[in-house]
Amino acid sequence: MKFIDEAKIEVHAGKGGDGAATFRREKYIRYGGPNGGDGGRGGSIWARADRNINTLVEYRFAVIHRAEHGGRGLGADCSGRAGEDLELRVPVGTVIRDAESDAPVADLAKDGERALLARGGAGGLGNVHFKSSVNRAPRQFTRGGPGESRRLALELRVLADVGLLGLPNAGKSSLIRAVSSARPKVADYPFTTLNPSLGVVRVGEASFVVADIPGLIEGASEGAGLGHQFLRHLSRTGLLLHVVDLAEPDPAKDIRVIAAELKTYGQGLERKPRWLVFNKIDAVNDAASRIQAILRTLRWKRPWFKVCALSGEGCDKLVKAAARGLGR
Repeated sequence: MKFIDEAKIEVHAGKGGDGAATFRREKYIRYGGPNGGDGGRGGSIWARADRNINTLVEYRFAVIHRAEHGGRGLGADCSGRAGEDLELRVPVGTVIRDAESDAPVADLAKDGERALLARGGAGGLGNVHFKSSVNRAPRQFTRGGPGESRRLALELRVLADVGLLGLPNAGKSSLIRAVSSARPKVADYPFTTLNPSLGVVRVGEASFVVADIPGLIEGASEGAGLGHQFLRHLSRTGLLLHVVDLAEPDPAKDIRVIAAELKTYGQGLERKPRWLVFNKIDAVNDAASRIQAILRTLRWKRPWFKVCALSGEGCDKLVKAAARGLGR
């Protein structure tokens, strides 16, 4: 199935039912009093996070969603039937915003979490409410209230503890294959990964989830190469592993490109812990000296690691350090 991580929908809650204007009609009572019941409330629309759903693809095709209207009030003081609520199931990690104002509506980060998207209209009042000492046979009733309607933007953000980022073909997919059970496509050309991949890494009794984010390019923070769609998936991670192709002509420049994109994008990404992971150490001569030269150029003071994702060299040390960094 194609990974769809955003959609726009319309939700229309149900209208409340009108109140009734009826009177008692019994054999020995000539002038029965009012007994019109209230209208039923309109159905509301809810969203619920469901771990069995992985994409928002359904909402690319089903754009308009309507809840049931409330029933009209009945005689004998009987209220109308309430409209049935409508529940929209979305993937865990879905963020919902108002499409017009961009105001946040819900952030469904746990399985089973629910959020009200549109409230149903209130039922109208029957004529029994209008009886008084001077008006014993009221014919007044009120109409049901309208349900809420709004346009919403749905956005899926991958839930992961660790995010892999870097330029295309840096070896992120190979790394996630080496440290987890995930099996993304791996090939020797850019943009092999077009959708985020998740893998569970187990370290002794502990475990954490790693997300392989499609490769970023310069200008990603402004949308180049679908950068906005990819960068958002890093927002929930606790640790960023910046994978660097050590065999590239100027790895230090490549590192600065990614760092600049994180800073430009904002959303707190530039403040997240970011460790350098020098990959493809088997493809260069004297990898240790080359790495030290890069670290001096960058004045890098944070953790760094060297690995060969294809052979698995250095990966065990990396995942153990990541587990400690996450407090696992």
